[in-house]
Amino acid sequence: MSTASSDAGNLSNLLHENRRFDPPAELAASANVKAEAYDEASADRDAFWAKAADRLTWAQKWDRVLDWDNAPFAKWFVGGRLNAAYNCVDRHVEAGNGERVAIDWVGEPVGDERTITYAQLKDEVSQAANALTALGVETGDRVAIYMPMIPEAIVTMLACARLGAPHTVVFGGFSAEALASRIEDCQAKVVVTADGGYRRGAASALKPAVDEAREIAARAGHEVAKVLVVRRTGQEVAWDGPETGGPDVWWHETVATASTDHTPEAFDAEHPLYVMYTSGTTGKPKGILHTTGGYLTQAAFTHWEVFDLKPETDVYWCTADIGWVTGHSYIVYGPLANGATQVLYEGTPDFPERGRWWQIIEEKKVTLFYTAPTAIRSFMKQGHDIPDQHDMSSLRILGSVGEPINPEAYVWYRHVIGGDRTPVVDTWWQTETGAMMISPLPGVTHGKPGSAMTALPGVGADVVDDEGHPVANGSGGYLVLTEPWPSMLRTIWGDDQRYVDTYWARFKDQGYYFAGDGAKKDEDGDLWVLGRVDDVMNVSGHRLSTTEIESALVSHPYVAEAAVVGATDEDTGQAVVAYVILREGAPENCEKELSDHVRKEIGPIAKPKRIMVVPELPKTRSGKIMRRLLRDLAEGRGVGDTTTLADSSIMELIAAGQAQATDD
Repeated sequence: MSTASSDAGNLSNLLHENRRFDPPAELAASANVKAEAYDEASADRDAFWAKAADRLTWAQKWDRVLDWDNAPFAKWFVGGRLNAAYNCVDRHVEAGNGERVAIDWVGEPVGDERTITYAQLKDEVSQAANALTALGVETGDRVAIYMPMIPEAIVTMLACARLGAPHTVVFGGFSAEALASRIEDCQAKVVVTADGGYRRGAASALKPAVDEAREIAARAGHEVAKVLVVRRTGQEVAWDGPETGGPDVWWHETVATASTDHTPEAFDAEHPLYVMYTSGTTGKPKGILHTTGGYLTQAAFTHWEVFDLKPETDVYWCTADIGWVTGHSYIVYGPLANGATQVLYEGTPDFPERGRWWQIIEEKKVTLFYTAPTAIRSFMKQGHDIPDQHDMSSLRILGSVGEPINPEAYVWYRHVIGGDRTPVVDTWWQTETGAMMISPLPGVTHGKPGSAMTALPGVGADVVDDEGHPVANGSGGYLVLTEPWPSMLRTIWGDDQRYVDTYWARFKDQGYYFAGDGAKKDEDGDLWVLGRVDDVMNVSGHRLSTTEIESALVSHPYVAEAAVVGATDEDTGQAVVAYVILREGAPENCEKELSDHVRKEIGPIAKPKRIMVVPELPKTRSGKIMRRLLRDLAEGRGVGDTTTLADSSIMELIAAGQAQATDD
C-alpha cells in the first residue's frame, strides 16, 4: 500500500473525523480496566499477562510466561496445566454460582426458549463428555461440529475441551464438500450435528450434508467412526444406526441418558483446544490451531476488559454464529470463563418481524451487545421507527466486530440503539489472533466514529510501509502485530511451513506478524483499519481502499449499505464499481448524485465508474459481504460459488439487475 502524500490526500475523508464521545463518568469511575493498564503492560508485558492468567484456575502453575525462543512458534504459560471446560463451568458452580443463568437461549420460533444455569450446564457438559467417551473419543482425537445455534453446540465444544479432544466447528451454512474437506484435513473421528435448524420459519436440514460429507471423506480414505445427532426440528432423516452397523446415534438416547458425574483432566497449556478453518469452500483448507492456556487467558481477559463485564448484573449478547471465531471467543470461552449470563439466539435478526433483535434486548434486558457492522447497516436502511418501538435503556456498552465500521453506521448505532448513552467499542481481531487486539476501552478511551483507536494493553500493533518501517501520522500502510500475544495461532494444522510463509515471511527481518489488512494512522496516531489489502484498488496509479469509498457512499442520506469492488479497466487499470442499497424513501435514479458525493468526499479519482442499486448484498450468515462474488460479476465472470451465502438467490437478482441496466 502506497504511503505517498497524494494517496493520503485521496483518502483523507476518514482521517479528519472530529466527532468525539467521552466515556460516561459512572462507567469510567468503576471500569474494570483503567488508563494505567497501558503503562503497566508496557513496563512488563510478561507480568501483565501473568496477572491476566491468574484470573483463571490452574491445576499447575506455569514455570515461564512466554517461550519465544523458536519464533514464530510461541509457547505461553510453559509448564502450566488447566482444563478449559472446568474454567468455563465447574469453578463457577464450586464458587456458589451454580444457580446463575449461563445461557438464556431463544429459538427462532417465537416462544421456543430455554434457560440453562451453570449447574445445569455442568451436568450437560459432563453427560456429553461421558457420551463422547463411550463413542470412542480419546484425548487428542478431533471432533467435527456442524450444528445450528442451539445450546447443544456449546455443550459439545465444552465436552471436547473437557476431554482434551480438539474440536473443529464448521459453520452450518457450509456445503457437504466444505465440511468433508475439513473432516479430512483434521481427520475427525466423530461428527456432532443435528437433524436441522430453523431458518426464516422453515426447517433447514443439516444431517444430509453430514451423510454426503462422510461419503466424500470415505472415498478420500478417511472413515468417520460415529455421527451424534441432536433432534432439533423433528424432520425425517436418513438413518444408519448401530442396529445396521452404521455410525449414527441420537443425542437424546446417548447424551441425555449418560451420567452427570465426570472429572475433567488438566492438560498442558499448549494442548490443542480447537482448529478453525478460514479458507472458504475452495482450495486446501487452512486450519488455524489454537491451544488452551494462552487462548483462554486472552479471550477471557479481553471480554472482561473491553465489555467492562460485571458478571453479577450484566446480560451479554453476541450475535455471531458459533461456526465463526467470534462465537468461539466471545460466546463460549471468554464469557463462560468469566461466569457471564448471556443470550444465545438461533435465528435471523428480522424474522418473524424486523424488530426481533430489539425485542430480545428489551425482554432480556441486555446490557452488553456485540454485533457486526453489516448487520448495523442493514438496520439503518429501515430507519429508527422499528427500534424506537422497543425499550433498550438496559444497554450500557455496544460492540462492533467483523470488519471496519464506517462513521455513519457507528453514529447511528450509538444514537438509535444506544440512545446516545453507550460507548461503542469497535474491535479489530482475526481468527488467527484468537482474541481482540485493537479496541477502545469503554471507561478510558473517547470514542472516535470509525476508528478502532489503539492496541489494547499488552498488545503490540503498528502500521508500516513496504520496508517494515512505521509510517507517520496521517499515512497508510500495512497493519502488523509487533509482539507475540497469548491467544495467537500456533500454526496451520499439519503445515508449519505454510504458517511461516503466510503470516511471518512478509516482514521476516522485523519479526512482525502480517495480518493481511491495510490501515492508516490519523493525525492523532489512532488506527483506522481499511480491510484486506486484497480490497485495495489501484486506479490510475492511486491506491484506494474499498472501505473508504463505501464509507463515503454510506455517509449520503440516501444510502443504507454499500459494497465497492475494483474491476479490471483497460484505461485506468482498475475501475471503481459500487453496489448500493438505498434507504426507504430514497428517490430513484440517484446514481449520479451518489457518484458526485464520492467525488466531493474523497476526490475525482475515487468516483465510481458504475453504481448499481441492488435490493440486498451477498452476505454470509455471519453478516460478511462476499465482495469476491461482486468482483466476479463486475468483471463479467457471472455468478460463482454461492454455498456460503445466507441467501444464494441474491446473486441471481443482482446479476439480473446488472444485465438489465447494461441492456438499458
